Amino acid sequence: MIIMTRFFDFLIAVFFLVATLPLCALIFVLGLMDTGSPIFKQVRLGKSEKHFLLLKFRTMKLNSPSVASHLASSSDVTNLGKFLRKTKLDELPQLINVLKGEMSLVGPRPNLPNQRELIVERRRVGVYDVLPGITGLAQISGVDMSTPSVLAKKDLEGIKNRSLRMYFLILRKTFFGKGLGDAIS
Repeated sequence: MIIMTRFFDFLIAVFFLVATLPLCALIFVLGLMDTGSPIFKQVRLGKSEKHFLLLKFRTMKLNSPSVASHLASSSDVTNLGKFLRKTKLDELPQLINVLKGEMSLVGPRPNLPNQRELIVERRRVGVYDVLPGITGLAQISGVDMSTPSVLAKKDLEGIKNRSLRMYFLILRKTFFGKGLGDAIS
């Protein structure tokens, strides 16, 4: 299962990076005009709680606090950022994280190292035994990081039910709009 998902992660990530290259270039240029710094890098916890730099298109003003989306202020989100978050186009650079083997397309969303309560809950159920993902069962189920125990349980459900069928089901539901939106209100 792990070898097959890694194969599909790589194949799909390469395909979407190539297919969206003109769009990514446009977002990059618009990001330069918006904030002057279009790529956002943030330390997240990956498999085995190893730190890695998650890549995204910047959606918030420079020097905004480094907090989970549900704790962020909507006043920090730029106009371009609102569009990128709503459409989830801000997530496209994470395909590079997938190619590097730091993430999978499907898995529990990687959390910040300062989300103590979530870390405790995720440790308890073994979430850090798998690669984090760009999308996962929690996202298509409408569960976010504001409820750590509920999220950890949903992550565990996703891990226990891993299969290629589930992998493609989650990708399909994500691609066709399930889980779109943003935790920032």
